[in-house]
Amino acid sequence: MNKGTSIKFNKQELSGAFGDIGTDLPLIIAMILAANLYIPGALIMFGLMQVFTGWIYKLPMPAQPLKAMATLVIAQQIGGNILLGAGLAIGVVMLMLSVTGLLDKLALWIPKVVVRGLQLGLGISLCSLAFKNYISSDAINGYILAVISFVIILIFIDNKKYPASLLVIGLGVIYALIFKIDASDVPKAIGFSLPALGVPSVEDITKGFLLLALPQIPLSLGNSIIATRQVAKDLFPERPELSIKKIGITYSVMNLINPFFGGIPTCHGSGGMVGHYAFGGRTGGSVIIYGSLYILLGLFLASGFHNLIQVFPLPILGVILMVEGISLSSLIKDVAGDRKGFIITLLVGVIAFGLPYGFVISMIVGTIIYYLPLSLDALSNLGSKNKPSN
Repeated sequence: MNKGTSIKFNKQELSGAFGDIGTDLPLIIAMILAANLYIPGALIMFGLMQVFTGWIYKLPMPAQPLKAMATLVIAQQIGGNILLGAGLAIGVVMLMLSVTGLLDKLALWIPKVVVRGLQLGLGISLCSLAFKNYISSDAINGYILAVISFVIILIFIDNKKYPASLLVIGLGVIYALIFKIDASDVPKAIGFSLPALGVPSVEDITKGFLLLALPQIPLSLGNSIIATRQVAKDLFPERPELSIKKIGITYSVMNLINPFFGGIPTCHGSGGMVGHYAFGGRTGGSVIIYGSLYILLGLFLASGFHNLIQVFPLPILGVILMVEGISLSSLIKDVAGDRKGFIITLLVGVIAFGLPYGFVISMIVGTIIYYLPLSLDALSNLGSKNKPSN
């Protein structure tokens, strides 16, 4: 059996399982609070989607919250019913794009240097988020914890005997037990819950499409589909059968199922795959282990979720998120030899990070510049010819 075609469960996969938690967990918590979501449904369905993708791809192909939707829901306090309707709407749209072949055509049209720029922009965004929101959250204690965690990761990042993320997560648990969690509260959190069945209304689907799905679609095309396929080719070149169409279909399937059981809208993501890989994940085992954590939380600990999540201190999540961002940004090295391409990559990355709806704008601007008939050298020569002589 070829490398990457079987699912493994070992220390490396367990370590890789925590490679994307810095991105996912804070967004899930914030959406649950902002949209008043039913906690068991949100957690269990998110976990099941991880198991689904790990089993289908046999790679560390994660499911992630849809970031544009999450941002809008959190910022504007949009209700849970509309969020679930938006998930169903984007599932239908992505299915149509996939089965008609339009997704493949879009992927062929958007050049690799633009994809690398989108990854750079996302990497910078993750690092910025890590510093601003997570690492600084516990004042001086947070900074000390973050520095120790980062040093541990640098020392043990490639150590198979002592996986880096397990050491850092263990450090976080000790920190939480000392400073955050009252052990007497843990038994009170134990119970049993299941997702609740529901059907989004036509009104919620329509509002969800207009308010949440439309802003999300361009980001999903760039990062969730095209960039994820590129990362999979980079990290697992022996898996040529991983197609744009397949990624689009599994994206759509997740969102055609989630809304009926209270699950948040989910996608794939290049950053998530890089995060799992950076900490040791090489098969679907890492995302299956990761998903099982959410399933167990939803089934048995949902009533105490808000207290128990403190076992993952924000500075620890921030360091993991920063490593994911650095790893994602480093992928631009393969376009460094192409002068025009590298400049476009940097431009796309800066726009994606710096502007509202930057991922949409940068993808359009970068693609247009790439196809301009004049090269940068030609433009430079033209400029020098127009200079007045001394």
